[in-house]
Amino acid sequence: MLNENIKNLRKSKGISQEELAIKLNVVRQTVSKWENGLSVPDSSMLISLAEELDTSVSILLGETVNETNQNDLKTISEKLEVINLQLAKKSENRIKAIRWSLIALCSAIVVVFITFVAMQSSY
Repeated sequence: MLNENIKNLRKSKGISQEELAIKLNVVRQTVSKWENGLSVPDSSMLISLAEELDTSVSILLGETVNETNQNDLKTISEKLEVINLQLAKKSENRIKAIRWSLIALCSAIVVVFITFVAMQSSY
């Protein structure tokens, strides 16, 4: 169970055995042995391992950790993409509305100015 939890947590973090080994100051083969159940980390290493994997020692030792499903990540990614597109469209529409409002305001100022000049020249 410990070996599966180490492997699943490492993978869910998106780090390689080599990267984890470097962070823990061990060789990659040590991490491989832990994940294959050929050896176990000592108590001080368990604490360091838990810290590097952002979890608790109890989760490493007992609770089963399910590997993150790539389909779940893909679904979340697709939803975020849709939200980003919606926000971009909303921002674009807001810019268009402001632009047309400014054009209308400038046109109104020009009409008032022309009317004012026409009235001054008729006196």
